[in-house]
Amino acid sequence: MTSTVPNAVQHTDAAAPPITMFGPDFPYAYDDFLAHPAGLGQIPATEHGQEVAVIGGGLSGIIAAYELMKMGLKPVVYEADQIGGRLRTVGFDGCDGDLTAEMGAMRFPPSSTALQHYIDLVGLQTQPFPNPLSPATPSTVVDLKGESHYAETIDDLPQVYRDVAEAWSACLEEGADFSDMNRALRERDVPRIREIWSQLVERLDNQTFYGFLCDSEAFKSFRHREIFGQVGFGTGGWDTDFPNSILEILRVVYTEADDHHRGIVGGSQQLPLRLWDREPQKIVHWPLGTSLSSLHGGEPRGAVTRLTRTAGNRITVTDATGDICTFRAAVFTGQSWLLLSKIDCDDALFPIDHWTAMERTHYMESSKLFVPVDRPFWLDKDETTGRDTMSMTLTDRMTRGTYLLDDGPDKPAVICLSYTWCDDSLKWLPLSPKERMEVMLKSLGEIYPNVDIRSHIIGNPVTVSWENEPWFMGAFKANLPGHYRYQRRLFTHFMQDRLPEDKRGIFLAGDDISWTAGWAEGAVQTALNAVWGVMHQFGGATDATNPGPGDVFDEIAPVELPED
Repeated sequence: MTSTVPNAVQHTDAAAPPITMFGPDFPYAYDDFLAHPAGLGQIPATEHGQEVAVIGGGLSGIIAAYELMKMGLKPVVYEADQIGGRLRTVGFDGCDGDLTAEMGAMRFPPSSTALQHYIDLVGLQTQPFPNPLSPATPSTVVDLKGESHYAETIDDLPQVYRDVAEAWSACLEEGADFSDMNRALRERDVPRIREIWSQLVERLDNQTFYGFLCDSEAFKSFRHREIFGQVGFGTGGWDTDFPNSILEILRVVYTEADDHHRGIVGGSQQLPLRLWDREPQKIVHWPLGTSLSSLHGGEPRGAVTRLTRTAGNRITVTDATGDICTFRAAVFTGQSWLLLSKIDCDDALFPIDHWTAMERTHYMESSKLFVPVDRPFWLDKDETTGRDTMSMTLTDRMTRGTYLLDDGPDKPAVICLSYTWCDDSLKWLPLSPKERMEVMLKSLGEIYPNVDIRSHIIGNPVTVSWENEPWFMGAFKANLPGHYRYQRRLFTHFMQDRLPEDKRGIFLAGDDISWTAGWAEGAVQTALNAVWGVMHQFGGATDATNPGPGDVFDEIAPVELPED
């Protein structure tokens, strides 16, 4: 989420290594693991062709299946909806052409280096995403309390916005050792990362984002906190995150997950779809030309309706057709709440403290609304002011965030009329797409009274409310204060030698199992953890020159807080 109010400290040393999503909870170099010529590991030849269930065909599931296939196992992918999960790219009914809308993930930071490995692998291109005040955005309008400010850079905004930027910088430096952690992450200084982070986890696990701001002398002004909540340091107001754990926010700012975003040209769903069809050049057991698609006859199996343990500590899967299959190992990559409601589960699948962690998982609501338009009319200049007719817009009105997406001046374009979170998303949950559009056009009409947006619309709106999607029930996990211990249980679940023998065999993955939920990098990292876990269960091992996340776990394990 590109900085609207800049991050704490802007580092200008061109020789400094780049920031990556290397920790801080589990500082393991997933990007190096993927790039190593020795590969991710191998299993005994006697196990080749063994089936492994992969439940969920989102990015995490497809990556886990792809890598397990390369090792010589036979992944059996189950998907209730469509390949991609929250990488969902849709077109517009009633509108010709190649216009698309990103209903889920639409922008990715360069610090997502494990994700970038797969983007490069399948030959996709990225381009700068037009976040507020980013170089890719011609102009931004910040509209608060009925007053609008037009800006091409932050220097064009009133002084109070720069004061808020400085307050956020001071708050992070004072309360979270920002510069020190930034340096340690750049240098991949594992001992220093662990030293700083362990102290912060112990001190801040019980603290909300808002409480962290209030404890800072820099944010003693309620006005500053209110502006920060509406405009934030990201792509819109972060006041919806104020009740969440400050640790969630620190993970984002430390790793620059909110900076320099890029979008995938042609749509993010292409990534899992291309991996599904990809024929690896290095593959064990299976003949060259094998793909996930070919192993499945072109389509994954349907929704899973039941999961149980059966004799021999096997995992038995029943799907929506009534088909029953039993596996020695399974990887579950869906939202964890599905295990509590949509899927009939045997209590014996997980230890009781893992069930508790899933039940305590807190998901964020999120909604989007897109419309196709005839051209990027917002680039027309206002005859009176000389400004852009319309701008990327942040507001406290119903729309909250409006994004303008185009491929050139003479082509049809797309407006994300509204991108909202939590209570702002719930406000329009009962409305139909056209009702939502009317509400959003009214809000934008109050900001741009002389702009007739409706006259440019060339097709029907498309919308999503992730909290109302039956196989998701929310956009992504966001831990509340006191949830660190729960998150640690879920993330470390792939280390199954530490579990009772009758609780092994099913592995959790997906971004909500990661420390960075809502970021595709977390989906990739936990998929690779699960791949290591399955490989280990089948008697396999990594090459000594390329140890996997489980091989070095004890050296870099997440902080373990006491429970007594």
